[in-house]
Amino acid sequence: MLLQFQNVSYRYEGAEAWALQQIDLAIAEGEYVLVAGASGSGKSTFCRLATGLAPQFHGGELQGRVTVAGLDTRETPVHRLFGHVGLVFQNTDAQLFNRSVEDELRFGLESRGVEPVEIGERLAWVSGMLNLDPLRDRPPHQLSGGEKQRVILGAILALRPRLLLLDEPFTHLDPEGAETLRASLKTLPGAGMAVIVVEHRLQEVVADVERLIIFHQGRLAADGPPRQVLGRDLTGCQVNLPPLYFLFRETIAESPPPLSVSEAFELLQAHPTAKPAVTARRDLCPSPAGDTPQRATRPLVEVRDLHFDYQGREILRGVDFQIHSGECLALLGRNGAGKTTLVKHLNGLLKPCRGAVKIAGHDARPLRTWDLARRIGFAWQNPNDQLFKTTVREEVLIGPRLLRTLDESWCKRLFERFRLAPLLDRSPFRLSEGEKKRVAFATALAARPELLVLDEPTAGQDETFRRELAALIRELREEGKTIVLVTHDLEFAADQAPRWLVLAGGRIRADGPPDAVMADQGLMKTAGLRPTQRFEFFQLLRKAAGVETAKNECPKIP
Repeated sequence: MLLQFQNVSYRYEGAEAWALQQIDLAIAEGEYVLVAGASGSGKSTFCRLATGLAPQFHGGELQGRVTVAGLDTRETPVHRLFGHVGLVFQNTDAQLFNRSVEDELRFGLESRGVEPVEIGERLAWVSGMLNLDPLRDRPPHQLSGGEKQRVILGAILALRPRLLLLDEPFTHLDPEGAETLRASLKTLPGAGMAVIVVEHRLQEVVADVERLIIFHQGRLAADGPPRQVLGRDLTGCQVNLPPLYFLFRETIAESPPPLSVSEAFELLQAHPTAKPAVTARRDLCPSPAGDTPQRATRPLVEVRDLHFDYQGREILRGVDFQIHSGECLALLGRNGAGKTTLVKHLNGLLKPCRGAVKIAGHDARPLRTWDLARRIGFAWQNPNDQLFKTTVREEVLIGPRLLRTLDESWCKRLFERFRLAPLLDRSPFRLSEGEKKRVAFATALAARPELLVLDEPTAGQDETFRRELAALIRELREEGKTIVLVTHDLEFAADQAPRWLVLAGGRIRADGPPDAVMADQGLMKTAGLRPTQRFEFFQLLRKAAGVETAKNECPKIP
């Protein structure tokens, strides 16, 4: 076996609880495996053990034996193991350190003494597979999260490991990029490479893999073919199951759950008596988030003819929109479209090259970031960018203390909402990426801002957190707070945001409800977006019933 865990238990240095307990499993060459589980279930620990980073780098106590290509990961130096296994980290910045993407792609190959001609051939291969040519001259730190992820994957694939592990690879990718990655990964097992994808969003890849492994509280909860595993009751495992899973488990329980929209439709056609129950369900209708609240006379945010250039690159050109109090809107677009650049203008981190941004009627240009922080809270895509205190408690409380807006009862609610109570005295830098994300959310909310911007809020989060975040968004809107979701998770955006802004080519290309946006195929292609599973399935049902698909077009921005 290429990878083997033999009665493996592991706990981190200084920890009392075991991160993994009594794990027995084996992965063969050419296998394509999906690993899932709740936050903290042991998925990332599994990856670290498979590469020797635990215990060699992380320390701690390891019981049992882990081998890769017959090499004991406890005894074999990590640099030797990397000749057989490659890992794409969940935190992309942890793996980028060269001055250009070209250097990043070459570094590992040159370190291993690969001949220049072969280096050129390998880089041409990965660049073509992952569309890296437009990025090769750029500094990695200037890339979007999804672009960084593609670069790291390219650098590791160029080494041609026998085993490839990817920790949350779809988290920061736009739907177009996710589709490209899926197609690329499917080709690797046929060439003999074993691929293990660790992912919360099962719908991205479950139809492609031959095996699904689920961890729960550090133990192996399920292991087998995806249809077989998904046929079990997995509600206690807090896994982000595909959107169609619950629907068909309730209506056609005797059949294995479908793994794709086309399978779901075929299954429904084979069980016509189940059709009324299916079509009656509210969650199949587009835009279940409800109507946009009545808009106030004066908008909270006004963006007019916004232009922004960075080192000669035109990123935003003529952006116009307004946001009113109580709204929840999603800002969508492909990786590198300028979404994060745009929202950084809202709190003064960036200033327009031309145009204006107004917050509550005031020009944001002369205002200090400090003043804007009283009104606007941010939780960034990479939580490591905003963590700096020695404990979680200090991290969350520092903002309201400095702004003199501390509300002890509100902060206590945040600790409970984001499951931070057991972590308050721990360093935020020693938490998992999912836990860091929850700390960032609590920090952004602690001062009770009027506008909350959440950049990729569901990245690395399990089903329990998604439900809690959805409930929190509803509570905040009832209080008149305003929410902006910057996300590639269109399933979550469709559930929570009645209004979508689509950014492409430096401009807002559409502004309207989710169903209208997704019904415009040309727009979706231009913006690198793909419809949600629920929307696609709904459209198939309408077509089969002889009902014309929705003609309501999304309002276009000239």
